[in-house]
Amino acid sequence: MLIRRLITSTLLILIIIGVITIDWLCGLTVALFIAVGLYEFFRMLEAKGTLTYKYFGIGIGVLIPLSIMLRFELTKGWEFLFIILALLFLVVMQFKRRQHSGAIIGISTTVFGIVYISWSLSFLVKIRYLEGGLGLLAAILLITKACDIGAYLIGSWFGKHRLAPSISPHKTVEGALGGLAFSVLGALVCKPLLGFGYMQIIILGIAISVLAQLGDLSESLIKRDCQVKDSGMIFPGMGGALDQIDSLLFTAPVFYFYMSVILLK
Repeated sequence: MLIRRLITSTLLILIIIGVITIDWLCGLTVALFIAVGLYEFFRMLEAKGTLTYKYFGIGIGVLIPLSIMLRFELTKGWEFLFIILALLFLVVMQFKRRQHSGAIIGISTTVFGIVYISWSLSFLVKIRYLEGGLGLLAAILLITKACDIGAYLIGSWFGKHRLAPSISPHKTVEGALGGLAFSVLGALVCKPLLGFGYMQIIILGIAISVLAQLGDLSESLIKRDCQVKDSGMIFPGMGGALDQIDSLLFTAPVFYFYMSVILLK
């Protein structure tokens, strides 16, 4: 399992390095991960009998990063418009159904999927279009994934004390601390890209680690509710697309707002 994860991780890293250097290709890749992640999310819910508007949700989800890619003045904030339109359209669709049982659940889960996966991950595209965005995007990806790697390795080797057994029985306190340490190391490696002082770098590494692990636990909660181990099997030894992006769902928005609102303005 470890060898397969390392091989898959290495291939993913090489692909990502090539992708993020071209802004439009970066946006399309994010849109692809969103589409597959939403498909996995809705499929898990449907497997347990929950009503969803799967293909509509995927369509709206993909439009959000694509609208950000346009970078025109008129398209700023369109992601919020798409979410509101999705809600309105889902309500209208529900009016036409003869059977209204599960209507609230169907609408809620579809909109939640769009916000949780598409809106959150689309901040990677926004980061890419900031001043110095290539370096910033490389930094947030490296620091977040360093947390994932550290949590997995340290947890596998030294994990004894369960972190959240009711949500994810394999996650440990030792793994969480390992993820935190690796995130800080990753942030220190990214210091030339960020231009921060050492204290700010350490705080950033800690904050990203906490957010990344909360993102991981949030997806574990969904999988636990749906009674599945992985969201999919697209990546050998590592699960589905949603399993790969879960830690970014909280780190990307917070990092973007920190860089754009606090530092760059």
